[in-house]
Amino acid sequence: MKITVTKEKILFYLKLALAFFLLNMIGSLITEPQMFLRRGINHTWCLLFVVPLHYIFLEYTLPSIKLSLKSILTGLLLIFIHLLFYSFGLYGWRELGILLHFYTPTRVFTKPCDGVQFFFAYSMASLFFFGIIRHIYNYIKLKQAEQKLRIEKQEAELNYLKSQTNPHFLFNTLNNIYSLTRDKSDLAPESILRLSKILRFMLYETGGAYIAIEQEIKIISDYIALEKLRYDESLHVNFNYDIEDMKQAIPPLLLIPLVENAFKHGVSETRQDPFVDIHLSLKQRQLNFTVKNSAEATAENKNVKESIGLSNLRRQLELLYKDFSLSVRQGEADFTALLTINLASHA
Repeated sequence: MKITVTKEKILFYLKLALAFFLLNMIGSLITEPQMFLRRGINHTWCLLFVVPLHYIFLEYTLPSIKLSLKSILTGLLLIFIHLLFYSFGLYGWRELGILLHFYTPTRVFTKPCDGVQFFFAYSMASLFFFGIIRHIYNYIKLKQAEQKLRIEKQEAELNYLKSQTNPHFLFNTLNNIYSLTRDKSDLAPESILRLSKILRFMLYETGGAYIAIEQEIKIISDYIALEKLRYDESLHVNFNYDIEDMKQAIPPLLLIPLVENAFKHGVSETRQDPFVDIHLSLKQRQLNFTVKNSAEATAENKNVKESIGLSNLRRQLELLYKDFSLSVRQGEADFTALLTINLASHA
């Protein structure tokens, strides 16, 4: 059996030894205060022997026992050897301490077996203490590792969803510009200029975890202006907001999928009186975002089927917040998406 020693484990066992030593010394101070110093030296001497034994037993002997006959037999032999060290070995260590004038006898044993029994009980008490604390410590570390792994997995998934949202948003915008250039519209240059502003925002402002709500409002306004270039005056767009603090932080591009969905799956498929009504409010960290757009109900879309953008948004919200609601409703001539988020409930 190869035994390796790490600095972290050495420090952990030294801390356990100190804690066990202090517990013993508190008991000695209460019962026999006149023997406090002697008992302190004696406990130190005993711990020099049992702590390495505990380290070997808990870190290597017990973990080495597997569910096989050979492993079990070998484990039982090793446990028996440990018991010999914990009893006869520790008693012999005491005698060596006396011989070296380091250990001061404070208890007289009429027979060696009495001393062996006494020190075996001491060894088992310290082993029980070390084992319980070690188990609790390992359990906490395991839970922390699981929590860290879960957070890293969620962050990876969130980054993946964001990486899907940005190209999805960009491709739809490029399709809009393509339709203008195909028709040789004089508005094509202006649309390209607005697209450059949006790209600049996406490249330089959305890299962090949060942006100010005023920046999200600006990108929504730019996107609406870009979309309106495709339509004549028959399209009515109303975007209003009531924000308590324009510096309130939200994840970048969190709201744009609902706006994009209104144009791509609503207005573009409406033949008469297309419209988009958008209302955003943010007060006391409660965000309410409503997007209502014209949409002609058909037998196919009466049962609402979420687009990729809405599905990704819903999953992002699940990863980001504990208290939120995203609902969609298909009416006879309109489609409504309602998003509410308690920004204080960040996961």
